[in-house]
Amino acid sequence: MKKLFISNENKSVRMFKYDWMDIFSRVHFSVPIFLFVPIITFLLYASFSSLALEAKKLIGLFTIGIFFWTIAEYMLHRFIFHYKPTIEIGKRLHFLMHGVHHDYPNDSKRLVMPPPISLPVGFVFFLLFKFLFGEYDSLPLFAGFLLGYLSYDMLHYAIHHTNWNNKWFMKLKAHHLKHHFKNPDMYFGVSTPFWDFILGTNKKS
Repeated sequence: MKKLFISNENKSVRMFKYDWMDIFSRVHFSVPIFLFVPIITFLLYASFSSLALEAKKLIGLFTIGIFFWTIAEYMLHRFIFHYKPTIEIGKRLHFLMHGVHHDYPNDSKRLVMPPPISLPVGFVFFLLFKFLFGEYDSLPLFAGFLLGYLSYDMLHYAIHHTNWNNKWFMKLKAHHLKHHFKNPDMYFGVSTPFWDFILGTNKKS
């Protein structure tokens, strides 16, 4: 069995024939920070100032939004990223979306979603929140959801490319590396592995 270890080697494989396409498929791990922190800040400012939500309610909705992300992270990873298509175009899309990460887990430039994908997907989630919870409550909910996503991105990068001497982090890292090197059909939680324990995807198969 492979060792549960990933080196810090910064190797990025080619995915597209054309250079301009391949460049846009590579993303530095810091990009989501510069992209989403201003959006999260604006959403919270709009919630507290312009919409005059009470601080207690804002914090509650923000926390619920983070919780919603934990569900989305697990469901997307398990049922979308690990869906097994049978047709060739489906297999190609699956490789571009997630398969490349499993084939080349050391590729530091393909650990976070490129903005041309993350922004439209995020907008779809925002519209869903607005439809379900209304114009006012959806803002702090979505801000929490985005913070959950941002935390996931940063933790995922750290798991693959750092070795923090922290008991919580090392448990998180061991959990995710089991997904890569032990059983890719189990251990789907990255930043929040507790859904694996609740839904039984932390057990040996």
